Amino acid sequence: MTLTAPPTVVIVPGLRDHMSDHWQTILANKLADARTVPPLESDRMNCDAQVAALDEVLSAISGPVVLIAHSAGVMTTAHWAQRHQRPVKGALLAAPPDFGTPLPEGYPTPEALRENGWLPAPRTTLPFPSIVAASTNDPLADFNRAADLARAWGSRLVDLGPVGHLNPASGYGEWPRAEEFIRELS
Repeated sequence: MTLTAPPTVVIVPGLRDHMSDHWQTILANKLADARTVPPLESDRMNCDAQVAALDEVLSAISGPVVLIAHSAGVMTTAHWAQRHQRPVKGALLAAPPDFGTPLPEGYPTPEALRENGWLPAPRTTLPFPSIVAASTNDPLADFNRAADLARAWGSRLVDLGPVGHLNPASGYGEWPRAEEFIRELS
């Protein structure tokens, strides 16, 4: 009987998600072998730079991987999947933003997102199983738009109910459901 190593969890934060009280940071600290895509010092808004940072983390891992992405990290993951072929066991894609419509004040405009390579959003089937966990009151994406992305990516859609953007500003530090989804994807 051959024992397989559990997958390495790779955390793919959004553009603002390197915060100590964010559920992804808490999760990374709980899991022994989790890796996190580090924040970029420059080119933070650049999609190609974010995709390259994710690929660099993945290239250092041998064995199965489960991706845990939030917000713009979801879009980084989708862009990465279009460009790279590395084995991924599955991905949790939490609170995907709708970059094609104007975001609330303080967030990048669709024009700035387009200039930085985020648009158009990938709409091809992902080459690995995935779960899109979407909020019914996310200020960065209408639930129906998130459901549309889930369909395009071939993802299972999970309706989280009214959880805002699933971040500390919405009352989410620890998020135990993430661990349930990791077990399902592993």
